[in-house]
Amino acid sequence: MTPAINALKRAKIDYQLHHYEHDAQSTSFGEEAASKLAIEPSAMYKTLIACDEHNPKQMVVAVVPVAGHLDLKKLAKAAGMKKMKMADPSQAEKTTGYIKGGISPLGQKKSLPTFVDSSAADRCEIFVSGGKRGLTLQLAPRPLVALVRGQFAPIASD
Repeated sequence: MTPAINALKRAKIDYQLHHYEHDAQSTSFGEEAASKLAIEPSAMYKTLIACDEHNPKQMVVAVVPVAGHLDLKKLAKAAGMKKMKMADPSQAEKTTGYIKGGISPLGQKKSLPTFVDSSAADRCEIFVSGGKRGLTLQLAPRPLVALVRGQFAPIASD
């Protein structure tokens, strides 16, 4: 049981859990999950942690399709910041309580502003990390956004 799963259970949000064998050599965690679970990459979303360029402790969560890329300029605009960069991985792990490749937007140690790419808004369901490598959650995007008190925003690029 991970904090992400516990958060969904507490909130009584429907979800499905998918397990796969994580390859320790893999560094593209979202692509690996999509491939091993035979999920269309546009339905699989990766959770990234970015921060204010001048204040690295001011972090935000970005959830974007594995098939695309996070646009830091668009994220900065959505978050009301001037300029953003990717957070230091060790700082992201410490803040979220999850390890790189297993960061879930749900059940993080510290509640961070969360932005889910607007491409998810029209989907019936999306797939996100379940809180550890080899664990993926399938759920509707609107309850996810509501639970993390996040918002949809156009933050991805192709």
